[in-house]
Amino acid sequence: MVISTEDELAKLKDIGRLCAQAMETMAKALEPGITTRELDAIGRKFLEANGAQSAPETCYQFPGATCISVNEEVAHGIPGDRVIQAGDLVNIDVSAVKDGFFGDTGSSYAVPPVKREIEKLCRDGRRALWTGLQQVKAGKPLSGIGNAIGTFAKKNRYTLITNLSSHGIGLTLHDEPKEIPTWPDRHETRSMEDGLVFTIEPFLSLGANWAEDGGNGDPWALYSDPRAPTVQYEHTIVATRNGPLILTLAD
Repeated sequence: MVISTEDELAKLKDIGRLCAQAMETMAKALEPGITTRELDAIGRKFLEANGAQSAPETCYQFPGATCISVNEEVAHGIPGDRVIQAGDLVNIDVSAVKDGFFGDTGSSYAVPPVKREIEKLCRDGRRALWTGLQQVKAGKPLSGIGNAIGTFAKKNRYTLITNLSSHGIGLTLHDEPKEIPTWPDRHETRSMEDGLVFTIEPFLSLGANWAEDGGNGDPWALYSDPRAPTVQYEHTIVATRNGPLILTLAD
C-alpha cells in the first residue's frame, strides 16, 4: 500500500499503536505457569476492547488471535495448552485490523532466568531491526535493508532465516510489495516509493537459516532448521523522504 491521504495515515497509526499496546500488555503477563492460550486471550481482550480484530483470524482463519511461538518454534505458533516455563524464549506476534487498515508487530522475550547467549541474541535481534530501519527512505532500494541486516548478522556471527520475509501491509495483512527480503538478495531490484507501507522483521538466529513445517498435524507452526534459538523483532513503517515513520509504537 502507498498512503495517499492524511486519513489513511491516521488510521494506520491508530491500528499500529493498538498492536504495539496489545503486545506490551501480553508481555507484562508473560511469566512461568501461564499458558499460551491464556496469553492469547489477554491480547484478544485488549484488541476487541479497542475496536480491533485479529488479522490472522480475519484473513487466514488462524486458530488464535495472536501468534505465540516458543523455543523451537520460530513463527506462527498456535496458542494452546503449552505452559510457559522459566528460561523459555517466547515470540509474540500481534497483527490486527481496524476500520479496514492493518498493523503488524512482533517481539521476542526471554523468560528469566536468561542464559547469557540468549540475552545477547535478544539484544542483537533488536539491533538487527534498527539496522534495517536505518536503510529506509523514499527512493532508496529495498535491497539495502537486507544487505545491511546481512552485514550485521555476519559481523556478529549470526545466521538469518531466509524464507520468512518482510511484507507490504495496509489494506490487507500481506499487501504489495510482497516478500521483502531481510537478508542479502541480488534479485531484489525494487525501490521504496514515498508513502510505501511495509514491515521489517528479521529473524536472527544462532545457527538456523530456514523455517520448516513441523508436521504432527499442525499446519501452522514453523520450526528453525537446523534447530537453534531464533528471535524476531518487527515494526510496521512508512517510507518517507525523511526516513522511516514507525507506526507500531505503543505511545
